[in-house]
Amino acid sequence: MAVAAARFGRQAKRPYWGFCIKMTAVAVMGLCFIFVWTMFTSPSNSVSTRIESFDNIEQPPGSRSKRVSSSGAQSERKVEDEKKVNGSVALGGHEVKSEEREKKEVANTKKERVKKKLPEKVSKEKQLSKEDGDGDEDEEPEVVDGKEEGLDGEDEGEGEGEGNGNAEGEGDLIEGVDQQFEDKLEDDGGESEKRGNKRNKIKGPVFDPKAHYHWKSCSTRSKHNYIPCIDIEVGSGRLQQYRHTERSCPRSPPMCLVPLPPDGYDPPVHWSESKEKILYKNVEHPKLAAFVKEHTWVMESGEYLTFPQNQSEIKGGVLHYLDSIEEMVPDLEWGKNIRVVLDIGCTDSAFGASLLDKDVLTLSLGLKDDLVDLAQVSLERGFPTVVSPFGNRRLAFPSGVFDVIHCGGCTVPWHSNGGKHLLEMNRILRPGGYFILSTKHDSFEAEEAVNTLMVSICWNILAHKTDEVSDVGVKIYKKPDSNDLYTMRRKKHWIPLCKGNDNPDAAWYVPVKTCLHTIPSGIEERGSEWPEEWPNRLERYPDWLNDKDKLIADTKHWKDIVDKSYLIGLGIDWSSIRNVMDMKAIYGGFAAALLQQKVWVMNVVPVHAPDTLPFIFERGLVGTYHDWCESFGTYPRSYDLLHADHLFSRLKNRCKQPASIVVEMDRILRPGGWAIIRDKVEILDPLEGILKSLHWDIRMTYAQQKEGILCAQKTTWRP
Repeated sequence: MAVAAARFGRQAKRPYWGFCIKMTAVAVMGLCFIFVWTMFTSPSNSVSTRIESFDNIEQPPGSRSKRVSSSGAQSERKVEDEKKVNGSVALGGHEVKSEEREKKEVANTKKERVKKKLPEKVSKEKQLSKEDGDGDEDEEPEVVDGKEEGLDGEDEGEGEGEGNGNAEGEGDLIEGVDQQFEDKLEDDGGESEKRGNKRNKIKGPVFDPKAHYHWKSCSTRSKHNYIPCIDIEVGSGRLQQYRHTERSCPRSPPMCLVPLPPDGYDPPVHWSESKEKILYKNVEHPKLAAFVKEHTWVMESGEYLTFPQNQSEIKGGVLHYLDSIEEMVPDLEWGKNIRVVLDIGCTDSAFGASLLDKDVLTLSLGLKDDLVDLAQVSLERGFPTVVSPFGNRRLAFPSGVFDVIHCGGCTVPWHSNGGKHLLEMNRILRPGGYFILSTKHDSFEAEEAVNTLMVSICWNILAHKTDEVSDVGVKIYKKPDSNDLYTMRRKKHWIPLCKGNDNPDAAWYVPVKTCLHTIPSGIEERGSEWPEEWPNRLERYPDWLNDKDKLIADTKHWKDIVDKSYLIGLGIDWSSIRNVMDMKAIYGGFAAALLQQKVWVMNVVPVHAPDTLPFIFERGLVGTYHDWCESFGTYPRSYDLLHADHLFSRLKNRCKQPASIVVEMDRILRPGGWAIIRDKVEILDPLEGILKSLHWDIRMTYAQQKEGILCAQKTTWRP
């Protein structure tokens, strides 16, 4: 035996026989490995492994797959839930094929067994899931205005985004007539495919129909005036400030109810009587009483705060002030070529109130840096107002939309911080627009610094006058309407032009840039021409608007609904309605349809929706960007009517707690105020239960096929 082995070894050393013997040994070892693997591997485990590689399989097919341990099932569900929450794409088709090839090389017998045990139900379920997703697929997380939008608007990246102009469309819309219009209005033309892979669809309704809600009152330092993303509610000890210098929202959206004022809340004074007086207790504030005693334009009279006509912070009255401005710049025609105005700071609101009589819509920007809360007084009087910090971030408006920006007696340090505040005014002011600055006794150094800054951004001073009556110095500047002045600037005053990839309309959590955007020059570019005079601009469609048929359809659509349903069929007393919000505006058709009513409408364009806000301003209306996963920048009890058209169905993949949007609606709506909600029936049914838990009165519900409308009225109930 030993001799035979030695002879075999000598033969193996020969090149030809050595190679053959070695290959034979490898093959024998491989067959042994396959035999052992086949004998000791559980068939059910093989099936389970193969099943786990499929997408969107929620129930394991076949009885044998149920043998998977509970811990393994929980792990699988956890992974799938994480995929759904984070919007990540599941294992792709190429990866599955690669895995199959590896298994084939390892064990062909295993592959054959798995094929036999997999039922046809797997492929059918996968196909049905794919077909179901084709009709209503959700997009991947979008970069919106400097924040990569995940759930609840949390930061997931630091790149600056294209802001508000991300998706060119959404899907199905409204009942009957609504369906065909939104299909036209929000068709994205394949843009979502260009952005890359799409995340898994989150199945199920927005609200859990089995959930039970138990409400409690908010316990905050701001009490009945709580604004979640602006007021500071954390920290130890006695804080020096009550407000954030920048917008800063709680980690989790508030799920508590803001209490009523200490002395209760009564229905506000109807418009237009509210211009002259409001109920004091509705706007009660600790420091407001002291403020009232120090000023003559507001007086306490019994249970009311009264505002004497033509009285303002400016001596001589606001009418004299407006007349002097018209004398200084005759081209500035209120209510004609000037329609949309931004008033920086809420002092007495007399400026906006007087311009309202001239058919000018003035939006007051309440800088939430004082403790008197005059912006709340402005809202109670029925004037368009939004509350926002004004620090290092852009305001939530598109570029080049305001005809005039007014800063009367405001204390904004325009020359500080590199002039960023003034550069932000330059961004949102229309090319050729006017900036009116009135101050009292500025220091020489501050005035020189502002003048130097004005030269650096090429603003031309049209007039400078110190009024003898009011002792107020008024300066009126004009923004360039072409790029010629930018090329002629002196180098020592040079502020760089913004890069071409900087989107001037990106405004949500985007820092103010120390640069100038070029002026649009082509006729197809927005801002290259001044809008038509009011009221023609409401129905005239500019050349830069691509599809005018969409706007015509949207305008007619909402006019029909408002005239035939909202005004006569919902039981709303429109004489009690003044402050209105459209929570998901498109082209401003809803606001335009209400123009003959004595109301103003805040058009809110969600940051994840198509960016139609510039055109809303072009029509002579006002609005702002907002992410409804966060609280809105306004006081509690600000609005008389909220309109939400398919808002919730568009947010189901973005907000962790959609019920917090209902809580926010309860915060900003006045007791006795109304909400009109149009959405899918699967959303309206549980939503009705939430509103009932808030003790809202459901005034009307109507459903046709899968679409419906719900009309509810808020009560004075608090927990």
